Amino acid sequence: MTSHLRIAIIGAGPAGLTLARILHQGGIATTVFEREEHALSRPQGGTLDLHLQSGQHALRSAGLYEEFLKIARYEDQGSRLYDNDGKLLFADDDADDAERPDVDRTALRNVLLASLPEEIIRWNHALRDVRPRDDGTYDLVFENGSSGPFDLVVGADGSWSKVRPLVSSYRPQYTGITFVEFGIDDVDASHPDLSALVGRGKIGVEAAGRGMIVQRNGNAHLRGYAIFRVPVEWADVTFDFAAPAKARARLAAEFDGWAPSIIRLIEASNDHIVSRPIYALPVGHHWQNRVGITLLGDAAHVMSPFGGEGVNAAMLDAAELGRQLLENEDWRNAVRTYEADMFERVVEPAEHAAEAVATELSHLGPELSLQHYRAHLEARRQGAAA
Repeated sequence: MTSHLRIAIIGAGPAGLTLARILHQGGIATTVFEREEHALSRPQGGTLDLHLQSGQHALRSAGLYEEFLKIARYEDQGSRLYDNDGKLLFADDDADDAERPDVDRTALRNVLLASLPEEIIRWNHALRDVRPRDDGTYDLVFENGSSGPFDLVVGADGSWSKVRPLVSSYRPQYTGITFVEFGIDDVDASHPDLSALVGRGKIGVEAAGRGMIVQRNGNAHLRGYAIFRVPVEWADVTFDFAAPAKARARLAAEFDGWAPSIIRLIEASNDHIVSRPIYALPVGHHWQNRVGITLLGDAAHVMSPFGGEGVNAAMLDAAELGRQLLENEDWRNAVRTYEADMFERVVEPAEHAAEAVATELSHLGPELSLQHYRAHLEARRQGAAA
């Protein structure tokens, strides 16, 4: 019986917690193991746009849509594109009717955590190994002990999953693109000019082999990403991230000659400056089904962040795996069906993400991005008119 399954979910990110919530609502007990010491041990990252048919659908499946509406920022869906001289090339500031509202990662995680009994989450459990038993179950070995046996282990543990090697030998490969992340606190009060530059949503700037994306988060915070096509080790060699003031000055120097208003986004940033090389698994990544092991989210199909499909695909994975486990009397068949459907479903978004990486920082400058922005606006208008 599915209700007697012993299920371990590795990773308390949006996908792992969504799956735990759906199964908990359906009467299936799970244990979520998370390497972080507690829910506030590290920043959870920037804003997310949750899509109607994937991320929002998953929250509906989890019975959390009303809670989601309390934290969704429909007013922050605007998009602007500037050139490096600060000229506005495109603006879609009236986007609060769009179907992809923003939500902060921390707020989303808090909603998911609040929906689960505290004892479900095992904090401070960094997975070291998954060990199969002769009877087909699995033991989990952590840095601080072990747990098991489990009938089903779900790897929701991200790009560098410790569960993935049990079903796939593939490792994410560097895409050639590196982000350097920075942020501005309390921008409305401290830097109203930069607040007005970004507006209610995000901006993109691209020229001469350099790029920048800056997005509005909740609580008047701007999160920015300077984008470079460079070798994977370039950022750590170029910037002294242990000395934020030096790193900030060096990052601003990379954009020498750009409009002062654009460079000021970097100069006004706080001391949180970090490198984020972008990795991806091959488009079409899949594996032979192994009873008792499966993956979802970045563990299964990490892709570049262009297009914002990653978290949405991950949460839809959780919704579909949860649905299959609740509706199918044979849990082994439920997992096989989920995997077959997921392999097919994620090909298109992974292809789009890979294409975006290939064209990012094109020699054409912002022209390709401008075409993309206009096409997205036209598609939204057609959808609204349908």
